[in-house]
Amino acid sequence: MSQTQREEIDDLPPSAKLVFKVLEYKGSLTQKEIVDESMLSARTVRYALERLEDIGVVEEDIYFADARQNLYEITVQSDADAECCADA
Repeated sequence: MSQTQREEIDDLPPSAKLVFKVLEYKGSLTQKEIVDESMLSARTVRYALERLEDIGVVEEDIYFADARQNLYEITVQSDADAECCADA
């Protein structure tokens, strides 16, 4: 993750940071799964996802198990992943 992206995430509201962390730890999730994991309201999660998409760290994709829902995933490599790959 670049320094600029890290600064943009730092400037986000706490709810968006929580959604980012949930996606970071759990991987790709639907909005409903994020609501369940974060215990935030659906509206708050929707807003957080919009903010994360605006800065380009989260991507929306089709959830093939239920086309009415979207799947959200982090598009940037976290620091832990970068260290792991650098060691290999």
